Amino acid sequence: MPDTPAPQRLMEVEIKLAFMEDMVEQLNELVFRQQQQIDALARELARVREQSAQGLAAPASLRDEIPPHY
Repeated sequence: MPDTPAPQRLMEVEIKLAFMEDMVEQLNELVFRQQQQIDALARELARVREQSAQGLAAPASLRDEIPPHY
């Protein structure tokens, strides 16, 4: 790159910057979607814990369950 003229080097840097800006935007969108999924999973977990506390969850042991053929 030392033998490359300054205007060409500047253009290459601008091109790389444009690609990096695009990648940052894509990563930002991905992180946003992942946070939405985490929030939904946290709500679901809270709901399951609440049901469990109310006794609506499955029996604590498989021995407490009646087999399906009875």
